Amino acid sequence: MIEHLQALDRWLLLGANSHHTPTLDAWMIFFSERLVWFPAYFVLIVVLSYLYQRRALLLLPLLGLSVALADIISSRLFKPYFARLRPCHDSALSATLNLVNGCGGQFGFLSSHAANAFALAVFLGLLLPTRYRAVKVLLVLWAAVVSYSRMYLGAHYPSDVAAGALLGSLTAWGCARAYQHLAPRWWPAALPPDRVRVH
Repeated sequence: MIEHLQALDRWLLLGANSHHTPTLDAWMIFFSERLVWFPAYFVLIVVLSYLYQRRALLLLPLLGLSVALADIISSRLFKPYFARLRPCHDSALSATLNLVNGCGGQFGFLSSHAANAFALAVFLGLLLPTRYRAVKVLLVLWAAVVSYSRMYLGAHYPSDVAAGALLGSLTAWGCARAYQHLAPRWWPAALPPDRVRVH
């Protein structure tokens, strides 16, 4: 059973990695680079501060905590514990991969990119009001493309990405629950835009 799952993992990876064009290479590298998103993160902080006003003093740290937990758990705990080689470091696979952006660290389980992206997307997806449905969809699509880029670039297996997305979603859910619990107690008279309960 495990061998069949590993074979499926490799097959899906090769499928994502084999369809290369120069334009797609550039886009996948762009989505995979963390630093290029800093201006977008800054705009997001400004918008959330405006929307949530005083409650942003709680919301923004919890958003940061959800991403930080996803990053620390994935990179400091899972990767050294499982010590699963990235595809691009696996001698049985690396020669067949198109590696257009280097390889990164030695171990790949689980994907920190996927964990961080889904921590941010799910946290805001749970807490933004329903009238921002389009924004929620865009955030999830962004997280999905960031995650796919890691397979396309040969840095992670699909199972690395799926596990990272699950971890990020769980840390986001926990921090969103904390916000829903604490915000009404700290600012009971505030009228925030968040009307969606996290279940």
